[in-house]
Amino acid sequence: MDNRLADNLVRALPIVVVGHVDHGKSTLIGRVLHDTGSLPDGKVEQLRAVSQKRGLEFEWSFLLDALQIERDQGITVDITQTWFRTALRRYVVIDAPGHTEFLKNMVTGAAKADAALLVVDAAQGVTEQTRRHTYLLHLLGIGQVAVVVNKMDAVGYDHGQFWSVAEDITGYLTELGIVPTAIVPISAKQGDNISTRSAAMGWYQGPTVLEVLDGFAPKPTASEQSLRLPVQDLYRTEEKRVVVGRIESGRLRVGDTIRILPGGRSVRVAAIETWNRDTPQIAAAAGESVALRLDEEVFIERGSMITSGDTPMYEGQKLRARVFWLGREPLAEGQRLKLRLATAEHEVVVDAVERVIDVADFGHRSAAQVERNGVAEVVFRSRSTIVADSFANLPTTGRGVLAVDGRVSGGFIVDSVEPLAGRSSNTTQVAASVTVDERALVNGHRGGVIWLTGLSGAGKSTIAMAAQRRLFEAGRQVVVLDGDNLRHGLNGDLGFTPEDRKENVRRAAEVARLFADAGSLVFVSLISPYVADREGARQIAGGRFLEVFVRADVATCQARDPKGLYAKAATGEIKQFTGVSADYERPAAPDLVLDTDALTVEGSTDRLLAAIEATFVTRAATATRTAA
Repeated sequence: MDNRLADNLVRALPIVVVGHVDHGKSTLIGRVLHDTGSLPDGKVEQLRAVSQKRGLEFEWSFLLDALQIERDQGITVDITQTWFRTALRRYVVIDAPGHTEFLKNMVTGAAKADAALLVVDAAQGVTEQTRRHTYLLHLLGIGQVAVVVNKMDAVGYDHGQFWSVAEDITGYLTELGIVPTAIVPISAKQGDNISTRSAAMGWYQGPTVLEVLDGFAPKPTASEQSLRLPVQDLYRTEEKRVVVGRIESGRLRVGDTIRILPGGRSVRVAAIETWNRDTPQIAAAAGESVALRLDEEVFIERGSMITSGDTPMYEGQKLRARVFWLGREPLAEGQRLKLRLATAEHEVVVDAVERVIDVADFGHRSAAQVERNGVAEVVFRSRSTIVADSFANLPTTGRGVLAVDGRVSGGFIVDSVEPLAGRSSNTTQVAASVTVDERALVNGHRGGVIWLTGLSGAGKSTIAMAAQRRLFEAGRQVVVLDGDNLRHGLNGDLGFTPEDRKENVRRAAEVARLFADAGSLVFVSLISPYVADREGARQIAGGRFLEVFVRADVATCQARDPKGLYAKAATGEIKQFTGVSADYERPAAPDLVLDTDALTVEGSTDRLLAAIEATFVTRAATATRTAA
């Protein structure tokens, strides 16, 4: 057995079968399974008996239509994946639904395929739904397409009817830039031209369906492409922090330099963490889920992208995409929705519907919205930075879905991503002319971020201000960033949704880091209710971070209510108020706990200053003595 054949038998080639409802997709797949000997012994006989018992004529499609609703309604509503093998290789065939109501499932199936079989009814010919499915194949970048003209038995195996349908579909595919690899006249029900040529169609001398399948070329393996590792999650223990995710393309090894996007920070892979292995893992490739330990702490979160940097990705807040809209309501300019790409999720606004495309004749028109099952070129605007590839360069990280109220309502492929007007991606960080150690030597302490988290009324701002006064009087460089003050200026454009709270924390952390770089002790007084957001702030601070949980129960905070907010929350005037109608995620292992139910302001401040002394002042003095 040669190497090519051996490799093909290991790797299953994914094929999607698409077409209008009732054009015979499931029947075709059932017949292929039978003709390749891929069915369990006795399966056909069992289905014949079941069909007879129910008073139905046996159909090959019964092999795939596993759901009762499908048999009752006579349509495929879900995606069915089936494996079979020819003499050349293994296949996984994705039977995608053809009914208009189930196009969403068809998109999901087609996105996974290397090639496609487009099924067209010989009698009905090319329908509007056929055109939609064909355009979807184009939209998803599937260039290897073969056409099977089914139900030739229903038109008396008429040569002229076949060529009429073949000419029609060829013209449409050509407009899309797709050259069909073959157009095969078949009868899936009777088995004509599936595995052997049909005696009823002697006028056809082309390949059979199985020969067409064996002629498809597999795409380059994902491991041969550029590294793309979307970050799924982060886990922190006392000893280490690991970044986990699935490698979508490319390879990596321990010691490799990788880049974290957005931002482009470069770090090295210190280790690939494993469990229940006798030997360390030193390399991984596409398809593997990995847990990476990096050589230094950098800001990274779910949705970040790890790359090798050899093939740049787009970064920006303005995404241009081709969209296939499936939502019940039209997609309209100004609409807010969720954009999901790899593991990242962004809240976006429809900035512009640039043009709506007529899939029947490829004409286009201006419009302010996209109707259901419509195709359009759309511009989305995001507050957060979107990282993506163009679909043409790397499909896996160049396509995604759109969700409304948690429901997938459309798919898109990326044309480009760019910064918003006024923002530039052509920037480079400038190194400071005064080092952190020089500032510590002069100030007598290191710069650092002291992050005070807790409920409103717990005492965060009061303690921060008291600590600032005492540190200032002791000659320390000190700054307070109070949450309310930030929302009157820097963060004045943000609301209180989880996404806006996350951005509120990120901006505060970035500003605090700049002050810490300049040698200041920076108090950040912020409710910051979510663990993940506070972990992000810790990473931004880069190891100079003290998380302080200012603890007080809700009853105590309600009794204090220094700003009258709890009273407003009780009457419903304030929605999503932390501790009342919105969750607060308590720190699991904060660096310091100040229980203000029991401690006075002075007692809390004493404990806080002691922790600051140990963390930022004593260490600075030690470093200074070492340098001397």
